Amino acid sequence: MPPLPAVSGTPAFVRQSIDVTAFPWTRPLIGSYFRNFPALAPFFAGNPFDPAAWPEAIARVRRAPRDRAALGAVVEAQLTRRGAPAEAIAGARALADPDSVAVVTGQQAGLFGGPLYSLLKAITAIQIARRVSADERALVVPVFWVEAEDHDWAEVRTAHILDKDFTLRDITLPDLPGAGVQPIASLVLDDRIGDAIRELEAALPPSEFTAETIAALSRRYRPGAGVGEAFAGWMDDLLGRHGLVVFESADRAAKPMVADLFRDTLRQPGGVVEIAREAGESLRALGHTPQVDAADGMTPLFYLDGQGRRAIRQQDGRLVAGTSTFTAADLEREAAAHPDRFSPNVLLRPVVQDRIFPTIAYVAGPNELSYLAQVRGIYRALGVEAPLVCPRGSATILDAASAKFLERSQLSLDALQTPDEAQLNALLERLLPPEIDQGLDRLQRDAAASLEAIKATVAAVDPTLAGAVDTTRDRLQDTIKTLHSKIVAAAKRKDETLRRQYHRTQSLAFPGGHLQERVLNLAFFANRFGMTLGDRLLEALPERPDRHYVLVL
Repeated sequence: MPPLPAVSGTPAFVRQSIDVTAFPWTRPLIGSYFRNFPALAPFFAGNPFDPAAWPEAIARVRRAPRDRAALGAVVEAQLTRRGAPAEAIAGARALADPDSVAVVTGQQAGLFGGPLYSLLKAITAIQIARRVSADERALVVPVFWVEAEDHDWAEVRTAHILDKDFTLRDITLPDLPGAGVQPIASLVLDDRIGDAIRELEAALPPSEFTAETIAALSRRYRPGAGVGEAFAGWMDDLLGRHGLVVFESADRAAKPMVADLFRDTLRQPGGVVEIAREAGESLRALGHTPQVDAADGMTPLFYLDGQGRRAIRQQDGRLVAGTSTFTAADLEREAAAHPDRFSPNVLLRPVVQDRIFPTIAYVAGPNELSYLAQVRGIYRALGVEAPLVCPRGSATILDAASAKFLERSQLSLDALQTPDEAQLNALLERLLPPEIDQGLDRLQRDAAASLEAIKATVAAVDPTLAGAVDTTRDRLQDTIKTLHSKIVAAAKRKDETLRRQYHRTQSLAFPGGHLQERVLNLAFFANRFGMTLGDRLLEALPERPDRHYVLVL
């Protein structure tokens, strides 16, 4: 692996810096966002890479009407109830100040914190808030929106870790009462969470931080705690001392702040969906695939009652949720009186978020960036100021042994994604004594030349024997290739250490063949680095969302 070029301000933790658009799985939209923003400008509220966009966003958001006292009170009550750090509670109080603004990010309430990218989003939000606060002399609060009104239990019930043998393991919670039907926020952990934590502890590679990690998880993930509440508390523990305000979005006390938004949406239930559909077609015309399929009859709201979280659909001039049928006027009145009975879908969720918070920027993952391109018009239609959209930071965390292996072997990070052993074979070949390859190459060339000379002579005796000479040459080349393969196989057997190092590094960087940040759970990294994991990442991760960094903490 080549050394990282000297870049001012790049931390010593960085071992490799990769253009994110170089990865084959990166959406073309992401590349356009970084390299050709003007082409996408109609879909977003401003260019976050333009310094002038930030003071404009701050002024715009400050002018928007918002009940700051109610916001500060709701958020502070949440954080106080969870026992969040004082720095986080100070951030909640700051939100009551009419001059304050927020940099927001968020994620589903995955078991034990979900994959690493949840933390990377929060780290990026804190970094941006600090930078904008200094550059613009503004009161900027980083906020993490815990999405727990979704009812997709399968998305959040499993934590993926590497065990002592660096084998990918799944820790999965059994179904809780209401799972798959009720919002995640309404699910309550029972005694089986203790079994999951014990299974996690037994599987994790022992470290000096195992005891504190398990103790911290046990305080948050305990019988009687809500799934969303446990996730929020774990994020409090990891980053609350850096002023991160973690917000449980399903809090019923916050719903009155968006009652008018629900009501206005229900007055034209198909309008929001049509805006997203038109934006999707415009994106398609530019060569980008829309992230959200705006289906006929779809509305951007769910109805919450004792039966679960049910999509509200248009049908024969009325609105239907499950087996219940309503008029639009009925639901408008209910939204005004009982906003806690409504929940936004993927199209309306960001608008709800940014009506509640004075959001100047949202830190988005790759998929979010794609669907946010479809919602700019929805913000306009509902009178909510849209934020700038900032891609999150991206990183792979290696230990010193894996980093040294990459350096010695001169392998790039993406080379490890190959599921077969092609890269390992190529590496072993490079490590073979050069005399072997040179000798085999010479043998192949000499044999081919000799047979070609014989072929000319044989043709003069009997032209039909020329084909036999070609067949002999091909068989000899195959024999030489087989000999080469046997030599490589012998090298594999001889150098099992190299083989183990390769597979260990591959498992850490691409568990299950997927990029680490999308798979491995926060508990795995806390077990390796302790409860200062967030502190280390804040110090180590450069604020360059167009790069993917290989870090050694």
